Amino acid sequence: MTLMHPAPATFLGGLSPATATELLALCARRRHQAGSTILREGVTGSQVVLLLSGFVKVTTAVDGQATLLGIRMPGELIGEIGALTGAPRNATVTACGTVHVGVVSRVVFEDFLRRHPDTSNLVMATIARKLTWANRRRSDFAAFPAHIRLARLLVEIAAVCGRPAPGDRIEIVVALSQPELAAMIAIARATAQKALHELREKGLISTAYRRIVILDPAGLRRLADG
Repeated sequence: MTLMHPAPATFLGGLSPATATELLALCARRRHQAGSTILREGVTGSQVVLLLSGFVKVTTAVDGQATLLGIRMPGELIGEIGALTGAPRNATVTACGTVHVGVVSRVVFEDFLRRHPDTSNLVMATIARKLTWANRRRSDFAAFPAHIRLARLLVEIAAVCGRPAPGDRIEIVVALSQPELAAMIAIARATAQKALHELREKGLISTAYRRIVILDPAGLRRLADG
């Protein structure tokens, strides 16, 4: 398994090479196929998961329906809150494509944090980024119309899981459905369809079944900035 180079903003990317190597040596490696559940909401677990390659979706059940909360990228921690607090998992984590993870028990991870006190700040920063992302979505609800909220969401998703495509385009490599996009910005599915249509009409994106390509990244960012 080839480890993706973690982004600097992630937990693993924030560690020194020696500290990262030490943590990886403590992990049990696991491989998950597309669609498999890595963590399940409501289940109490004592393991912290480190995403090594691939992307995952984080969802929660609302009125019996899975609502997409976010997407995690290589280098990020998953399940750290439940593992460290002993509380049930607050979300389900599902593999998007083939995913490789490192799994470490709470006891071992807490010992690692004690031996490297500065890494505790990275854990807190990881949690803070997730809360900031969620709060940004909520603040967008009142501030922007649906098509701008969608543009802002797509810009952020592309930064996490976009790959360059011919013609300076960006392809979002995680399959996203209209209901998932709608849930993330709190709009009805019909409104999401209309917002996607507006972005297509402006020449900013193209869409196919669960596939989005950003045709004009600079234009989408300008729209997202209002």
